[in-house]
Amino acid sequence: MKQFFIVCGLCLLAGTIACSTSKKGKKDRPESAWEQYNVGKVLFEDKAAGTQGSDIYERIIPDPQTYIKEQARTVLATLYRSPKDSIPPVREIHYTLEDIEGISAKGGGNGNVTIFYSTRHIEKSFAQNDTTKLFFETRGVLLHELTHAYQLEPQGIGSYGTNRVFWAFIEGMADAVRVANGGFGANARPKGGNYMDGYRTAGYFFVWLRDHKDPEFLRKFNRSTLEVIPWSFDGAIKHILGEEFAIDDLWHEYQVAVGDIQA
Repeated sequence: MKQFFIVCGLCLLAGTIACSTSKKGKKDRPESAWEQYNVGKVLFEDKAAGTQGSDIYERIIPDPQTYIKEQARTVLATLYRSPKDSIPPVREIHYTLEDIEGISAKGGGNGNVTIFYSTRHIEKSFAQNDTTKLFFETRGVLLHELTHAYQLEPQGIGSYGTNRVFWAFIEGMADAVRVANGGFGANARPKGGNYMDGYRTAGYFFVWLRDHKDPEFLRKFNRSTLEVIPWSFDGAIKHILGEEFAIDDLWHEYQVAVGDIQA
């Protein structure tokens, strides 16, 4: 994967979205196929030891290496059908707590991933001493950043920093994985906008396409970056759903369906 650095503007939201879970046994869960998959070595480093945010994080996530690996497998199960798919290798995830402004960011490349999580954001998220709210936010942020570690990238259209289509796909898919796994609050979906806005605006749209057009949409959309070159939103949509579909028409249908505009 090409190297890029992503700073995420993620919203702090209360509440949860119930994600569908199987009533079958553990062996039948989608995640079970990933239990033996090597998600990469997780190195956890607390660079903000002694801060309130560090102390709070330690209380809610006592075993960060195991927790990060669990969320990584959730991301992989959302993006891919099986461990036999074409998955960018991740050799190491260096996850740090840092006493800096912002929320979280993914950096690195070539299989060596870095992710920081701001202890200042942890403190703000815990302002009302709501452990459930903070845990929910921490998981959601982590799902987004880990998606950047394992997702595929568009080809033939430049890079994250030079092409808006590339950027919108990358950030939209990261929030789509978060949406798909119940990582946002009940009122988190932005109204209006356009799928080119990336993040939640695109993410909720992508999950809607999964729910209403193709249950494998997120996995196929991710894989389309290997099959549609040069990549484009409309090219990927036609590749997945058929030549009769167009991205702008589907966006309009979605906006009507969710009540943002009139038919």
